[in-house]
Amino acid sequence: MKIVDMKVRCVAIPMNCMLRHNTGVHPGYLLRTILELITDEGIVGLGEVGGGDSRAALLKLKPRIIGMNPMDLEAIKMKVLRSIYYISNSRLYGAIEIACLDIMGKAFNVPMHQLLGGKLRDSIPMIAYLFWRYDRPGGGHDTCAEDMADFCVQLNDELGVTAMKLKAGVMDPMEEVKVLQLCRQKLGDDFGLRIDPNGVWSVATAVKAGHRMEELELQYFEDPSWGIEGMMAVREQVRIPLATNMYPNKFDDLGPSVHMRSIDIILTDLHYWEGPRGVKDLTAVCRTFNLGVAMHSGAEFGVELAAMLHTASTIPQMTMPGDAHYHYLEDDIIQGGKLQYVNGAIKVPEGPGLGVVLDEEKMEKYERYYEKMGDYYARFHQDPYNPNWYPIVGGI
Repeated sequence: MKIVDMKVRCVAIPMNCMLRHNTGVHPGYLLRTILELITDEGIVGLGEVGGGDSRAALLKLKPRIIGMNPMDLEAIKMKVLRSIYYISNSRLYGAIEIACLDIMGKAFNVPMHQLLGGKLRDSIPMIAYLFWRYDRPGGGHDTCAEDMADFCVQLNDELGVTAMKLKAGVMDPMEEVKVLQLCRQKLGDDFGLRIDPNGVWSVATAVKAGHRMEELELQYFEDPSWGIEGMMAVREQVRIPLATNMYPNKFDDLGPSVHMRSIDIILTDLHYWEGPRGVKDLTAVCRTFNLGVAMHSGAEFGVELAAMLHTASTIPQMTMPGDAHYHYLEDDIIQGGKLQYVNGAIKVPEGPGLGVVLDEEKMEKYERYYEKMGDYYARFHQDPYNPNWYPIVGGI
């Protein structure tokens, strides 16, 4: 079996609001690049990657994998992952590996999780991922902690989720701490709480906020300050487990982070950690050093979400609910529409490979929508309500 072609398409799907974060705004839609690898046997494997329009970057790698057997993933990784002046292409490789695993699953008529060791659970619990919103359903913006706590209660009622995470670094830090305090009051002691300023808070601010949140018994405090040194400084002073999707988010920095004792929990990501098999490598290291693992969301659509669910289902120590932007999306590009939340969880897809199939009508629709709306990554996530705004990281 050989890879004989690669096709790439960029699609954008509307959301029900705009999502604010510490470096700008997702402007009412999310965008992804969809990859199709075609074999000489006619099998098509699907992959997906975010971070803006990645079509040109993926097509530059096409000559490196054409003619290769999709089962030779170690060779493909060597040709793709560090192929240009030692610059890591892990984000792009993750999409290629997902597609190759989809091909293998279809060739052997087994679901992807069986290629990764087999599933331990049939569905994956998810969180209520809270963002400060512009143009929320019904009108208006989120302006205070009460708005966000009410939103959390709404998602608990609608989706059945039993944990939340606030994307912080947007409002005054103590107002963001208040969100978690209100959620604890409204949803009880068993509801999971998390907060993620994406490294924007100074160590002093993170420590002050952390001390106020210690009594709330958070599941974790994610990326409170910038860099491994900042993480270590906060961890030494705050009695809350520290999690990261930033420091480290690649194998190069994993060793120093372990030696410096800067982290308690690492969030897995199929792109930062070199595909589903790379995530399995990461979890082996975490098991060795008694680090926890949880699942990161990169604003994925149904193709990558399926890969995330398959991967998470095979990891014994992944016991906390996973992140997902998915509840903000108005639609999806896979047949049957969006994957459904049932009692706060999403079922691992059934069927060979990923277990999902592209809806060509939706793909064409959302390709046109992308061409209309454009790549907001090229505009630095510009804030439409603050046109002169620009990101300042680490300044609080």
